[in-house]
Amino acid sequence: MDIVVRGRNVEVPDHYRQHVAEKLARVERYDNRIIRADVELLHEKNPRQSEICQRVEITCRVRGPVVRVEAAAADFYKALDLAVERLARKFRQAADRRRVHHGRHTPTSVAAATGALIEPEPAQAAPDESAADDEPLDGPGRVVREKEHPAKPMTIDQALFEMELVGHDFYLFADADGGHPSVVYRRKGYDYGVIRLVE
Repeated sequence: MDIVVRGRNVEVPDHYRQHVAEKLARVERYDNRIIRADVELLHEKNPRQSEICQRVEITCRVRGPVVRVEAAAADFYKALDLAVERLARKFRQAADRRRVHHGRHTPTSVAAATGALIEPEPAQAAPDESAADDEPLDGPGRVVREKEHPAKPMTIDQALFEMELVGHDFYLFADADGGHPSVVYRRKGYDYGVIRLVE
């Protein structure tokens, strides 16, 4: 694994670079597919934020999605410990999920379990579009950003894995079972939900 340590308006001493390498070597045991780790140090100049004035951001590039964590503390050593702990937790959860959801311990997918329960509803009439044309284009509720991503079909377990690595509360994907656009999302605690669009 390549480790790049740089500071934003901060001088990084060699002994700290060695300390970072030792800490990240422990994380590598959870996932040996880490290609590169970028560690960035940032000092917050605001005196009111003295408790969290030193910030450490770690971005790990692996085969697949990018894993990113950050932490802030009174000094860079504490911030690094917090960030490495969060990074290890993410990789550990991903490794546990891979271990449980493959082989003979594979649980029944949500699509297979609920497929017979859901009956398709009749299509509803489209709302009158002439009323929408009268609304002004500026103001609250307008679209200010659009993103497009290539989508390959994946299972719900793979989507949950990708969502945890990215660190978001939801993940949009194409369901491998039916090809429908679907969203997995985090609920309270460790529960997850799935929203699927069907015709």
